[in-house]
Amino acid sequence: MSEKPLFQSELTGAIAEFLNGIGIRAMPARLEAETFLPGIMVKNGTLLVDEAKLLFPGDLLHEAGHLAVAPAALRETLSDEVILPDFNLDALETQAIAWSYAACLHLSIDPRVVFHENGYKGNSESLLLGFSLGVFPGLSGLEENRMAYSEIKSREIGVLPFPNMQKWLRD
Repeated sequence: MSEKPLFQSELTGAIAEFLNGIGIRAMPARLEAETFLPGIMVKNGTLLVDEAKLLFPGDLLHEAGHLAVAPAALRETLSDEVILPDFNLDALETQAIAWSYAACLHLSIDPRVVFHENGYKGNSESLLLGFSLGVFPGLSGLEENRMAYSEIKSREIGVLPFPNMQKWLRD
């Protein structure tokens, strides 16, 4: 007998399966409170997803990106807006953007699923244009944490360059 999928939407299910597979828990939940992104709440490092309220399944990848680039020791303590004390939040945001772009490509999902017109304070098109031109904000942070590498560094160490990821979670 086959297992019942976690989510009704094939896209949401594929994203959740990927996230659960790399170590970021994504679970269905009924969310009564209003959340930063509709239908998604981060609680103790887990993505709780109310599929009925989820407007953009790609938002799951962006929120997961925040968890992925957080230090492993802090990941399970994070809740709500995923704010890390004593960290440059702008740098973490750009790393989450780069991470979620790489995740889209890994999953063969159109990046517009994550970088939709209602996200990124109206800058989705600019981000997508930059990606298409090989401009990857946040890559330096991913490289610093040995998660992905630039063209130059990847040649030096003999791995595939970003958007290929060497590991999905920061140590």
